[in-house]
Amino acid sequence: MDRTASRRPASRLAVRALALAALPVLLVTGCSSSSDSSDDATQDNEPQSVAPTPEPVRFEGLPEPCETISQDTIGEVVPQADPEAGETLSSSDTATSAACLWSGLDDFQFRSLTVALRRFDSDLSLGSGDERATEYLQQMVDEVTGDDANRDVESAELAETGDAATSVAYSVTKTGDGEDDEQDYRQQRVVSRVGNVVLTLDYSGAGFEGDDMPSADSVREAAETAAREAAAAVDASADATGGEAEEDAPAEDAPADE
Repeated sequence: MDRTASRRPASRLAVRALALAALPVLLVTGCSSSSDSSDDATQDNEPQSVAPTPEPVRFEGLPEPCETISQDTIGEVVPQADPEAGETLSSSDTATSAACLWSGLDDFQFRSLTVALRRFDSDLSLGSGDERATEYLQQMVDEVTGDDANRDVESAELAETGDAATSVAYSVTKTGDGEDDEQDYRQQRVVSRVGNVVLTLDYSGAGFEGDDMPSADSVREAAETAAREAAAAVDASADATGGEAEEDAPAEDAPADE
């Protein structure tokens, strides 16, 4: 018998047995690999947690406060204003707060007007810029209505002046350098919110040297007229100061329509 021939079938069987023995391992490995890929795909499809961001605000800056009221209006409500263009008051951060003052003496009639702007950013712990501005508006109203030194205080909501506005009329007596140096003033404060910006307008009138003090109606009308104009100017400055108004602007790199 040919011993070599008798060994060939055994050799082939051995190779086949080894191949079959290895096959389950390959199948397990393939299943394992497929399972890992499935897990990776599942993880990729899971939404990734995104850190919360503050709500966008309409205004990211402030307009120049002395430019919120026209010189024609200043000429009417603050006669003989000096300087006529107003005096910009100092601020540590003009992007957050800014103010302008006009004052004038026409014979013995004194008038002064202050426009103060305060801007609020959104804060995750404090609220949106609009919410914070709304709270500040009320603080500015309470500052007048809660002061016992003020007399004849009357407050009312004012329409067509920003997103919300309150007008407060009152009288106050101020003491000068001498003990007997007292002067009565008729005052009006209008506080208006325009988006995340609060505009506080203070208007004051007095008659010096015994001259007549201005009427409550004249002071109120002058203050509210100036406040509406200033609020409209702030509103119109949205494009220049940035914020949400810029989101609607077309991208510079956008391809032109053919």
